Amino acid sequence: MTITIMPGVPKLSATQLIGANFSFQHYPFEQVAPIIRGFGVTEIELWGIAPHLDLFHADAARVARVKTILEDNGLSTWCFTPEQVTYPINIASGDAQLRRDSVDRLRHAAEICAELGARYLLLTTGRGFESAPRDRAWADAVESLRDITGHAQACGIRCLLEPLQRVETNVVTNATDLSHMLADVASPVMDVVLDTVGMATAGDTVGDYLRLFGDRIAHVQLVDGTPAGHLVWGDGNLPLGTYLKQLAAAGYRGKLTFEPFGKGCYALDPVKTWTRCLERLAPYLACATETA
Repeated sequence: MTITIMPGVPKLSATQLIGANFSFQHYPFEQVAPIIRGFGVTEIELWGIAPHLDLFHADAARVARVKTILEDNGLSTWCFTPEQVTYPINIASGDAQLRRDSVDRLRHAAEICAELGARYLLLTTGRGFESAPRDRAWADAVESLRDITGHAQACGIRCLLEPLQRVETNVVTNATDLSHMLADVASPVMDVVLDTVGMATAGDTVGDYLRLFGDRIAHVQLVDGTPAGHLVWGDGNLPLGTYLKQLAAAGYRGKLTFEPFGKGCYALDPVKTWTRCLERLAPYLACATETA
């Protein structure tokens, strides 16, 4: 039986879907790129991890190699997302040397974005010492983000800012915090990431994001959870379909992708992992049909 989406119901466009190398970290990038292109997408969120393109080994030769692989497979880079949680990159660190080095590496990340032709550099706020006042970490994050976004702007790059879960940061953990951070940084090139797990764990809603940020929401990471976890759609209990309907009804025109790495098994078979996500998403795209 073939089920065709009824006209008149708001849907997201298939062109808004982009690929990503999440769950593919144990495969060489020259094998990953054609798989992602095979999913039918032409853009990618490039997760900046080893062995693909981490900030500790991203010399000119490696950046050029990744750029060539992308071009050879008909992929362009929507955003570059350097690892900023499990790697020692922390722009709000209470250690001044570590903080300065982190800012320098993310300034270089903006230059990598420019070389790859990316539109966005995805950033987070880092975290301060748990034993120190939060205000100190907040001030350090503001100063660091002003530095990085200023350099990105000079490189012709825009930035995305993503809130994190409380276990990941003590700076920006919810939509209200994010709104205040955007106001403090006051960058003309900073837009917003809506991560469905981060949103859910903070107790926020799609409506909150739309009310606070409107068209500044440029990137959605569609992940399931309980509510935490970066799970494949269906492995958690978040109402992802409802979220998509709300975004479509509001006329969302940014990008969306998946970020599955909440279970070790995802990286053992990333093609199956992504295929499961894509099958769940299909009915919510304007051109989608489902054959059963």
